[in-house]
Amino acid sequence: MIARTKTPATAATRELKAHAVDFSDHPYVYEEHGGTAVSARELGVAEHAVIKTLVMEDETKRPLIVLMHGDMKVSTKELARSIGVRKISPCKPDIANRHSGFVIGGTSPFGTRKSMPVYMEQTILDLDRIYINSGKRGYLVGMAPGDVVRVVDPTLVLVGVRDA
Repeated sequence: MIARTKTPATAATRELKAHAVDFSDHPYVYEEHGGTAVSARELGVAEHAVIKTLVMEDETKRPLIVLMHGDMKVSTKELARSIGVRKISPCKPDIANRHSGFVIGGTSPFGTRKSMPVYMEQTILDLDRIYINSGKRGYLVGMAPGDVVRVVDPTLVLVGVRDA
């Protein structure tokens, strides 16, 4: 197990510790609007293994979280069809912050302020290790994708499309 002396204390890391998840710390220099390309470059990992945490909402403004590969986009049309709603769209940053308790660029699926359904791109499970935000800009944690399933119990979906 990795020593936790330098782990930033966030709601996300507290939840991971409470579930006895074996994770590694990966701080990096955050760049505004850099996205997963910057974090992948800084960590020296494939962008496909860096997982985005996206806060979205349906047509009734019900929030939800989508976990997607860093080098892919969410087909909101396919996601809406998959979960039986008419429309899915990204939340505005202030609304996403209100639901999750995290600032954009630091959003994590762990330790959110409000309980929200989580949808995870099924192909994430094909990876040995993923890197996902842990509640603070410039700080990812590495873990087995199965631990995400164990902690947040997401619904698996196939809604990813390659970035152009």
